[in-house]
Amino acid sequence: MTFRVAGAQLNLHVGDIRGNEELIADAIARAEAEKADILLTPELALTGYPPEDLVNRTDFVRANKEAVERLATKTGNVTAVVGFVDTAPSTHSGAIDAWERNVANAAAILRDGRIVGVYHKVLLPNYGVFDEDRNFSPGTDPGRTWTVGGVRFGVSICEDIWLTDGPPAAQVAAGARLLLNINASPFHRGKAAERETMLAERARSAGVPLVYLNLVGGQDELVFDGASVVFDSDGELMHRSPQFEEDFFVVDLARSDPAPSQVAPLLDPVEEVYRALTTGLGDYVRKNGFNGVVLGLSGGLDSALTATLASDALGPEKVWGVSMPSRFSSQHSIDDARDLASNLGIRFDVLPIDDVYQSHLDALSQLFTGTGFGVAEENLQARVRAAILMGLSNKFGPMVVATGNKSEMAVGYATIYGDMVGGYAVLKDVFKTLAYDLAKWRNRDGEVIPRSTIEKPPSAELRPDQQDTDSLPPYELLDAILERYVEQDLGLVEIMGDGFEPELVLRVARMVDRSEYKRRQSAPGVKITTKAFGRDRRLPITNAFRHGEP
Repeated sequence: MTFRVAGAQLNLHVGDIRGNEELIADAIARAEAEKADILLTPELALTGYPPEDLVNRTDFVRANKEAVERLATKTGNVTAVVGFVDTAPSTHSGAIDAWERNVANAAAILRDGRIVGVYHKVLLPNYGVFDEDRNFSPGTDPGRTWTVGGVRFGVSICEDIWLTDGPPAAQVAAGARLLLNINASPFHRGKAAERETMLAERARSAGVPLVYLNLVGGQDELVFDGASVVFDSDGELMHRSPQFEEDFFVVDLARSDPAPSQVAPLLDPVEEVYRALTTGLGDYVRKNGFNGVVLGLSGGLDSALTATLASDALGPEKVWGVSMPSRFSSQHSIDDARDLASNLGIRFDVLPIDDVYQSHLDALSQLFTGTGFGVAEENLQARVRAAILMGLSNKFGPMVVATGNKSEMAVGYATIYGDMVGGYAVLKDVFKTLAYDLAKWRNRDGEVIPRSTIEKPPSAELRPDQQDTDSLPPYELLDAILERYVEQDLGLVEIMGDGFEPELVLRVARMVDRSEYKRRQSAPGVKITTKAFGRDRRLPITNAFRHGEP
């Protein structure tokens, strides 16, 4: 006897209940055509993930429940597992608490034109980017199972399977011979391999096949990489969907084990990040209705990489690069920007800013009299450029993309209301050293980002003969300290114990701490690490504590 499982690895849109419903309905029809016994869709497929505080709106919850009922009528022989937001029973015997969580992260089991069962997620993550305990009420029936075609199976949702003794263990104890887990598991570097190691162990320990279906696509800062998998009862990988692509797959289970299916390779670590960045940027622009993007092209690495990512994500016809040279801009930087635009095939314009910059200096001259040239004069150039880019955005509709990287954001080496301006900052979670790796990877089949852009010393070009190393340690050293201080939350004494000079560690930590107010006002950007600025790393702006400072 065979049991056919289908999976729809979909790119869904938060809040677009009707659009998501159509995608799910198409998957149900395809699963019926493939004579599948059961179809899996992602976690909260109808609402998109994460819906955040939308779940507090009764009209939102009602609309998604009505969509579930409509989808149920589209099922026949196939059993569809559809993620949605369900209402949860009140836990109060008296007056209702205004903050009571009265909804659940749920999976509807649809068959024969009706809803035959509902599972509520039991384990609600409340760490990192997750706030599910804020929004949802936990399920109370972890061991519930259903039977289709003589096969008893258990359904669980994302976090439920990460704990050794989570709901899937209870489902196997209740007689389940197949485990189904639907997910919206956000990407970070190396997570796919970590996930598979855990899932293989769950299948091996349970002694039954495991089907893991993941979401794909970008949602604000989060990116979902797909990479849905099927493991047999021995924990052997039998199927893997591609990363960062929609996929529909069918796997036949013979008795207890699946027959071998397609196993898409996991991407190279640098390519994996590149694909995450293009997915996040592309979906942010498309799902928010922008007609393209505009950005400043300085001739430096970060703007070159950002433009290349945008071109790959959206197509060159939707990318507009603008060079805005001042009196301190070098000719080779203008030439590098022009060469990049030519290589990519994007629109390119040169708008000199010196006259506008001088008008700002003239306006301030009475108040600046008697002071020397400094940061104020440097940053005025960045703010002039920001005003120009926003003017082009307002007039013609493209979204401004900020070009700063994580190293700069960490230490405040960025101009607030200047080069930090933009609707999205695609490199916000990318250290400078990784930006070089990404640029070199993109050039693997031929030069796109000019070689001189990659090889020349980085400079903001806001004063004569300026280089980043005038203000910062070399990026290899800076990033190593930032990784420990920002991503690992190590104290200064611990970082010094790794061999870094105490004065340098203290200097970097102080730059990070005093720049919190800037980061709070920065654009969202793609999360690719376990500790991204924004959703992951949340510190008070007004903060007198200096962690671990001797």
